[in-house]
Amino acid sequence: MAIWLIVLLVLIGLFLIIILTVYNGLIRLRNRVKNAWSQIDVQLKKRYDLLPNLIETVKGYMKHEASTFQKITELRSQAMNAKDQALKVKANNELTNALGQLKVAFENYPDLKASQNFLMLQEELSGIENKIAFARQFYNDSVMIFNNKIEMFPSNIIANMFNFDAKEFFEAPELEKKNIKVSF
Repeated sequence: MAIWLIVLLVLIGLFLIIILTVYNGLIRLRNRVKNAWSQIDVQLKKRYDLLPNLIETVKGYMKHEASTFQKITELRSQAMNAKDQALKVKANNELTNALGQLKVAFENYPDLKASQNFLMLQEELSGIENKIAFARQFYNDSVMIFNNKIEMFPSNIIANMFNFDAKEFFEAPELEKKNIKVSF
């Protein structure tokens, strides 16, 4: 009878070790998703800080684009003040679209394109946009791994017991998914 008790205690101990291992793995993955979102946030903050400098640099050249500047300023404020992740994603997607419109408008101002300060700011903005894209990719990769873990057996049992919820992917806005028309 003592041997059965020892076997039972070993099985219970093994079961607890499995639960702890899976639980800690889920925590690690959830924190990785949070970190990935924070990396996007860092790059967005850099973009928010750069935009006023860019707008001030181009205002003198692009007097006819006042509505675009106003829209970018409003969207920047909305994005910075968004309270939750979904609102922040929506506002930043709209800001990205507005910046795309501004980049198209730059083409109509050859004096602006020759300005050293403008070129430096535009290059910095381009670098930040690339870093945002990489951060979004890392976030989506982290979300995929986390979501897979909470949906796959046996970790899905532990995930349900401790209320781990699936995270949403960062998706490109519809405007960015459209084909670009190229003509020569």
